[in-house]
Amino acid sequence: MNEPPQRPGTPGPDASSSQFGGLLRPLAWIDGAIAHFEAAVLALGVIIMAAMSVANVVGRFVLGESLFFVEELNRFLIVLITFVGLGYAARMGRHIRMSALYDALPDTARKVLMVVICLVTSAAMFVLAWYAYAYVVSVQESGRIAAALRIPVYLTFVWVPIGFVITGIQYLLTAVANLTRPDVYISASVIDSYDETETKV
Repeated sequence: MNEPPQRPGTPGPDASSSQFGGLLRPLAWIDGAIAHFEAAVLALGVIIMAAMSVANVVGRFVLGESLFFVEELNRFLIVLITFVGLGYAARMGRHIRMSALYDALPDTARKVLMVVICLVTSAAMFVLAWYAYAYVVSVQESGRIAAALRIPVYLTFVWVPIGFVITGIQYLLTAVANLTRPDVYISASVIDSYDETETKV
């Protein structure tokens, strides 16, 4: 019996096809662990930022006194959400792409180009992670303390190298997906498509 047509942009009937199998199974574990980490950190960061902003407004207009640490805390949370969100955007294939030349190529050439793009981008992310780590170490050695929260400033910048590493891993997984699967993938779980939305498997 024929399968009903799958609507673009939704998980396919075999959602496990997004996982790596055989000798590459450890990559599936890494991908899953990163996905759970991203979801937890991003959800917690957004919830805390929203809660603190609401509490600050209530304190200012109801109690006549705002929370002195909210602005600083939100600034730190923005760093967290931005750099952990880099990896999430790469996982979902949502980064901005300049694809005029790419779209004009045949499937085989597009796959080769995608592998090259992913490997170069992954390498760039790891290089940026190294420089970000060096910066975090320099901030730690300076002994700077946040004015309101009274915590070491370097703790807030730790998310920058972490975000670059996660993004680099995502692009590396995308390259592996393109090398081991027949379709062209813009992330390890999203197939490139000429539909209005990409197909997530």
